[in-house]
Amino acid sequence: MNPFQKNESKETLFLPVSTEEVPPQSSNFPKKPSPKICGSNYPLSIVFIVVNEFCERFSYYGMKAVLTLYFLYYLNWSEDSSASVYHAFSSLCYFTPILGAAIADSWLGKFKTIIYLSLVYVLGHVIKSMSALPILAGQNLHIVLSMVGLSLIALGTGGIKPCVAAFGGDQFEEKHAEERTRYFSVFYLSINAGSLISTFVTPMLRGDVQCFGKDCYALAFGVPGVLMLIALVVFAMGSKLYRKPPPEGNILNQVVKCIWPIPSSSSLQKQLIMDVKALTGVLFLYIPLPMFWALFDQQGSRWTLQATRMNGNLGFFVLQPDQIQVLSPFLIVIFIPLFDLVIYRLVSKCGINFTSLRKMTVGMILACLGFAVAAAVEIKINEMATRQPNSQEIFLQVLNLADDEVKVTVLGDENNTLLAESIKSFQNMPHYSKLHLKTKSQNFHFQLKYHNVSVYTEHPVEEKMWYTLIIREDGESISSMMVKDEENKTTNGKTAMRFVNTLHEEVSVSLGTDASLIVAEDYGVSAYRTVQRGEYPVVHCRTKNEDFSLNLGLLDFGTAYLFVITNRTNQGPQAWKMEYIPANKMSIAWQLPQYALVTAGEVMFSVTGLEFSYSQAPSSMKSVVQAAWLLTIAFGNIIVLIVAQFSGLAQWAEFIFFSCLMLVVCLIFSIMGYYYVPLKPGDVQGSADKQTPQIQGNMINLETKKTRL
Repeated sequence: MNPFQKNESKETLFLPVSTEEVPPQSSNFPKKPSPKICGSNYPLSIVFIVVNEFCERFSYYGMKAVLTLYFLYYLNWSEDSSASVYHAFSSLCYFTPILGAAIADSWLGKFKTIIYLSLVYVLGHVIKSMSALPILAGQNLHIVLSMVGLSLIALGTGGIKPCVAAFGGDQFEEKHAEERTRYFSVFYLSINAGSLISTFVTPMLRGDVQCFGKDCYALAFGVPGVLMLIALVVFAMGSKLYRKPPPEGNILNQVVKCIWPIPSSSSLQKQLIMDVKALTGVLFLYIPLPMFWALFDQQGSRWTLQATRMNGNLGFFVLQPDQIQVLSPFLIVIFIPLFDLVIYRLVSKCGINFTSLRKMTVGMILACLGFAVAAAVEIKINEMATRQPNSQEIFLQVLNLADDEVKVTVLGDENNTLLAESIKSFQNMPHYSKLHLKTKSQNFHFQLKYHNVSVYTEHPVEEKMWYTLIIREDGESISSMMVKDEENKTTNGKTAMRFVNTLHEEVSVSLGTDASLIVAEDYGVSAYRTVQRGEYPVVHCRTKNEDFSLNLGLLDFGTAYLFVITNRTNQGPQAWKMEYIPANKMSIAWQLPQYALVTAGEVMFSVTGLEFSYSQAPSSMKSVVQAAWLLTIAFGNIIVLIVAQFSGLAQWAEFIFFSCLMLVVCLIFSIMGYYYVPLKPGDVQGSADKQTPQIQGNMINLETKKTRL
């Protein structure tokens, strides 16, 4: 709902008066004026509506903030599949408002529609939370529950979207139009407040709280569900205070009948035709608009995935990858008054005619620039990231756990030397060595020289993999074992770690989660475990005979560590630390410019576009314009879904592709806007007023009344 809509006076209402007595229609409007807030002209009922909107927006944006990472790390989908389903859900949320508007206008009315679909909304949240419970075994069950929950949420949020704001406007009497305008500003503020708080809080619930030994997605989805339940209860509490207008018929259905007309001689039908003609001019300008939303809505998918490969430590605060989305509502709250009170006025004083269509064009250009910046950030991240082995390549590092230096020689199939280096005891290797294969898999021969002993061994390897050759003492000699490393364990911005246990007893390591990490005795190697970034000075461990603690120190963003548990001193077991995948070096703060550009583009594009559409559409077509505007967002998300599934581009190239596509669409929109002839207030209605209505049947009088909208 646009807070900057102006009140207009239109001559719109033609009332047929019959010679026969017609029973008056029942109305749910109270006979007495509804109670006011502290003696003002604001109905007390709007308090319940505003609180309902705040809680509902908290519910929606809070759930959506962690959705991409849920797909990626809980369901273990690929980045492309995660982004595709995210945008499919977003698209569905903007198709369902048509269904909600039809139900409200033709059948139940706004109040009952909000109540019933809110119940569906709450049920969707419950099922979505259940999809994140590990106790419900089976990934297929989690996927089914997730899709059912998201479908119900899309029906609920989309179904009530066109009803809540309009229902709030219904609470005001016509003589209080100025207060109604201010209400819409407060209503818009509640939307952004709910979004701002939820996108900050729910990522903390996901990452900072552990349940079932993992990130607590169930809690991150459950809290928004509780807020939606509160929204429903609060809205229902105000039932006796509401003005409840009855259903008045679906204007969308009338528009369709007008485009494919049913023969009628009614003057009202002629008026509808005039309005539809005026409407088509506005809808024609809507054709290029989905491209803007295709860029804007990637903040919750592609940009969140980009944030997982960046360092969230800001010094004074540590941001989760999905928490960076809080910038969007935060900047909106700042930019709207900044643009309205400062920038637009300065442009006007410079003598520039900054029309609505020109503002929208500039908004598109800003979004284009935002994605160009995102592409530059992505390229820099790739430059700073650890390289990946290509076809017929492996990455190898050697870990010497013997008590003296070992010379390692890697031999090929023809006994040619591929790698030769001397490695000291417990030497921290700075990087992996790249080795080339002749086929996709082959055996490598290793010659290990330790003191006066030479040991020959052989290990199979496969292409595109990372390996660690662990050398250990074996009596008077040495032996080796090859361990496969998993290089993708840190892509969610967390720390990955594994342990090598040199003790002769099994060690249980408690990392603050529900399940301890078990490391077998005599150079057993543990599985990977991911933890949050932070200091770990005291990590409790236990063997069969004793308890002890290890100091792991600082575990940084995106880093993979190998800890070797040893007992080489009189101070008890200790952990030797090796960093084999470096920390994310690029700060997440570098995403601020792209967020600022796209959010500024939204203010110029979205707020201005709604205001322009409202001023250009006939009074009877305002709801149709709102539905069409929401459909542009739906189609924008479909564009992202298609590109994510079929483009096959690298991420930086995909950002460039969207930026260039936005530039082309912006040029097309500029040409369309140049030839568009704006309608002046009263043009559409004025032409209709000149028509002489035909008096038919039992109509004996036509009365024109002025209605303030």
